[in-house]
Amino acid sequence: MVASDRPDLSARQLGVFLTVYLEDGPHTVRGLAATLNVSKPALTRALDRLGELDLARRRVDPMDRRRVLVQRTLKGAQFLGDLRGMLNRAAEGGR
Repeated sequence: MVASDRPDLSARQLGVFLTVYLEDGPHTVRGLAATLNVSKPALTRALDRLGELDLARRRVDPMDRRRVLVQRTLKGAQFLGDLRGMLNRAAEGGR
């Protein structure tokens, strides 16, 4: 990813991204922090970056306005597809 024009994510940001996209939701800030064993402020910083890149977004839960839900985006789904392609090519020896 570093050598491409795709977003360059830190390990934490990538971990949050993959958790949101590969595990069934709904995802909350509190739940993600617990799952990834990070503080809520650290998770919030990672989500800030993912939000800047439009790879994930936060929304207030309409059923419980105290909860913040983390949602997938179309751009994030495309990024996941690109990431899968890069990993598959690397596993095949870079072809």
